[in-house]
Amino acid sequence: MKILMLTPYLPFPLHSGGQTRSYNLIKNLSQNNEITLFSFIRKDEEREYLPELKKFCKSVRLFKRRPAWSPINILLSGITLYPFLVCIYLSAELKNAIKEAIESEKFDLIHAETFYVMSNLPTFNTPTILVEQTIEYMVYKHFVDEFKIMLLKPLLLLDVFKIKFWETYFWKKSTRVIAVSESDQKEMLKLTPNLNIGIVPNGVDADWFRQGKFSKPHPPTILYVGNFKWLQNVEAVEILVRQVWPEIKRRVPSALLKIVGRGMDQRVRQLTNDHIAIDETVSDIRDAYQNADLIVTPIEGPGGTRLKILEAMASGVPVVSTSVGVEGLKVKNGKEVFICDNYHDMGIVAAKLLKTPKFAKSVAQKAQEFVFKNYSWQAISHQLEEIYVQAKK
Repeated sequence: MKILMLTPYLPFPLHSGGQTRSYNLIKNLSQNNEITLFSFIRKDEEREYLPELKKFCKSVRLFKRRPAWSPINILLSGITLYPFLVCIYLSAELKNAIKEAIESEKFDLIHAETFYVMSNLPTFNTPTILVEQTIEYMVYKHFVDEFKIMLLKPLLLLDVFKIKFWETYFWKKSTRVIAVSESDQKEMLKLTPNLNIGIVPNGVDADWFRQGKFSKPHPPTILYVGNFKWLQNVEAVEILVRQVWPEIKRRVPSALLKIVGRGMDQRVRQLTNDHIAIDETVSDIRDAYQNADLIVTPIEGPGGTRLKILEAMASGVPVVSTSVGVEGLKVKNGKEVFICDNYHDMGIVAAKLLKTPKFAKSVAQKAQEFVFKNYSWQAISHQLEEIYVQAKK
């Protein structure tokens, strides 16, 4: 098939879950399909990554996104019905480019990652696939619920309402909508009961993570990996340090906690001490996984499936998580992962696993086999291709 793919970010380098998903889908889909990629960028320096994407795409065209707090975006959000998130990505240049490409290339379908690029689509008959990596209005509502400046809350809640309206509007307008988990699918069906929603979960490059160079850590090391521009990761690491870590430390005094990821602010950096370290610049994430005895992820916020948990499983590292943290993954407690929704109990379980490495490793090996079988990007791409075929009929 000839596919026009739209992304709100450049799918390389792999600094975020969205970039990881888009890059690996493009890489695998390109084996049987011809892909034209239209992507937003924030900085001109991102153009240096074009050669990597051109390996898999017939052509790649980039569009400079306005800075988030540009006066134009603020004005548009005030005088139009669009939420601020959509206004950031409104682009006459992209809209004209899409129209010209559809007329000249005769694409079989358009694949849009996230609803907020959809406002740039002109009227046309080409089938459209909309992928919702997360339910955006729920993510923003979670942010607003935690927002401390009460005077601004009414404006933010209005924007949440607008996001919800346009998100569901574009679901209905698309030929097919794709969620990344059953839980997201159920939430979407509550809002749009008759919508035909497929599920294409996140995956992992299992072979690449298995190639990590093993180095036995000392002292016993617990790891948290995440993109800290995502509020849920900030909240989770605060819970880990303040409510889970004390119980681990009491039972395993020599334990070390490593927090790894980009986008850290003072809220995360202030958590460090002699036994808690941060790393914002790790060059190969496999090194972080292979130097950890355990991943602990007390995630509570909404959204998608958790790429970092899949990566840990593929790396052969045991995972302790909340039920929300593994939502969307078909795992069982005690078989592939350890699930605890009580933070005190989570600390006890984590400490026990540090003390029984053979048992922890046996579960991690089952998890690794599970990921290879169910969550390889090749298998995930085949699922997406099946939906492409259905949409084309």
